[in-house]
Amino acid sequence: MKALLYHIQLNVSDIDFYRELFNFLEYRVKDDGRDYLGATDGQTDIWVMRTDKAYDALPYHRKARGLNHLAFRVPRREDVDRFSREFLGPRNLPTLYNSPRAFPEYHPDYYAVYFEDPSRIKLEVVFRSADVPAS
Repeated sequence: MKALLYHIQLNVSDIDFYRELFNFLEYRVKDDGRDYLGATDGQTDIWVMRTDKAYDALPYHRKARGLNHLAFRVPRREDVDRFSREFLGPRNLPTLYNSPRAFPEYHPDYYAVYFEDPSRIKLEVVFRSADVPAS
C-alpha cells in the first residue's frame, strides 16, 4: 500500500511566527484560530497548536525524541537567498551552520538555510534539483 504524508502537527509557543512563515512560503491557510493554525501546500497540511501552559516551560531540544526539523523545498536556489534576506533578515533571526550555503555532503546541488523558530524548533528552506542523482 502506498501512502503519502497527510499532515504534521507542531506544538509551539508563537502562532504568529507561523502565520508569517506560511504566508511568505505561499501556503494556503485552511483554518485559523487564536491557539491554532492549519496551512497546506495542496499535498501536506501543517498544523501548529499553541502549547498548553503546563507544558510550555519544558524546553524543546531537537536532539531529543521527536521532531528534529522541518524542511521546505523551494524551486530555485535564489529562493533560499531571497527567503534569508526577506524573511529572516527583517526578523533578525540568526541562521545556523553558516547558512545559507551549499551542503554537498547531502546532495551535489543541496543549498539551504537553517534557522530556529521562537520555540527553538529547527526549520530549513532548501533547494535541491530532482534531476541530479544523489552521491
